[in-house]
Amino acid sequence: MDTSENSTGRDTEPDRGPADTGGSRGRGWRHWAMDTRPLRRPAYRRLWSSTIVTAVGSQLTAVAVPKQVYDITGSSAWVGYASLAGLVPMVAFALWGGAVADSVDRRTLLLITNTGIAVTSVLFWVQAVTGLESVWTLMVLLALQQAFFGLNSPARNASVARLVPADELAAAAALGSTVMQLGLVAGPLLAGALIPVIGLAELYLIDALALCITLWAVHKLPPLPPLDTSTTRRAGWQEVAAGFRYISLHKVLLLSFLADIIAMVLGMPRALFPQLADTTYASYGEGLALGLLFAAIPIGAVLGGLFSGTFSRSHRHGLMVIAAVMAWGAAITGFGLSTTLWLAVAFLAAAGVADMVSMVFRGAILLSAATDEMRGRMQGVFTVVVAGGPRLADVLHGTAGAAFGARTAVVGGGLLVVAAMLLLAAVTPALRRYRI
Repeated sequence: MDTSENSTGRDTEPDRGPADTGGSRGRGWRHWAMDTRPLRRPAYRRLWSSTIVTAVGSQLTAVAVPKQVYDITGSSAWVGYASLAGLVPMVAFALWGGAVADSVDRRTLLLITNTGIAVTSVLFWVQAVTGLESVWTLMVLLALQQAFFGLNSPARNASVARLVPADELAAAAALGSTVMQLGLVAGPLLAGALIPVIGLAELYLIDALALCITLWAVHKLPPLPPLDTSTTRRAGWQEVAAGFRYISLHKVLLLSFLADIIAMVLGMPRALFPQLADTTYASYGEGLALGLLFAAIPIGAVLGGLFSGTFSRSHRHGLMVIAAVMAWGAAITGFGLSTTLWLAVAFLAAAGVADMVSMVFRGAILLSAATDEMRGRMQGVFTVVVAGGPRLADVLHGTAGAAFGARTAVVGGGLLVVAAMLLLAAVTPALRRYRI
């Protein structure tokens, strides 16, 4: 590890289980299949297992809310307004939630916020079964739920570094990211199958019940209080500002955020999928083309996670981020040049694999390069970047697609990702030299 750039600030948890030896890595297929060493740690295993259920459950609500808004209003514009109503509190509370996560017992914060998310899911169900049909009620509940999510996410992600040793952080990130990506695929498909059978309201109730599993898993975690007990830290906006100052003083953290911004803002073309499905791939059927385009990246990410043993043991975390972002840009460029749907889907799936690699090592860098008293705030900024980057990309690519054509905008964005990442790696050696 480059000690000039970071310090782990790691503690020793009694619930981790026995340390692994080099022989645990295995040979043959075990070397390239998903690295499951973190699952030998009982506390991490409980947290991860709960994520399997909630990753799908949360997507049921993510489908149900816009569907209900559209059913009430008949307007896609209102669906967009509802999304914005959820984004703003999520961003604000993720930044503040990072500071809170660094000042209190993270286990306690997770219990409170998961309870809040579950209660709002129950309220979603109540308004649906009572036939309230108020879009404003939906928007208020969505804003409240996303505020709880913003408080929850930094504490949840920052806790991982207290549950697994340093050499398993990348593997833990791969396990968590794979489950979340699987939820992005399975959740909407399950919602689409369930709505005609049980109705829309029950999707909210299923999500609430799934969150009860999370509450049990969090309750079984060991206490996760701040390691530094010499000072009493307040979770105010001054602490949020201190987190940004910390990022500016630690180049590898700043560069990891910049790498994600480059990949997502310049290279995420999802806003152009409807236009491409209607024009370039219309001969395959617009509905089929649109569904495949949206599903391809998450499917690729899941595949990347399942075979993450091929890369998760690498110690060159910074170099892996650079290579993954450049591979993402190259795959997006290939997608833009594709004239057949199946080739386009293949390139998008390859982009999903690259995105998984990037997520794994960026997540590991954030957990290893920051001290424990700053991890919550780093994860808060990470949550904002991950949520905000694709939305900025929607605006940028939508505008570029209208001005220059969809395929030109996609190809240009992919090439810009490669060029920008090459430039960043060339002028700032801290990221490419970072290892653990």
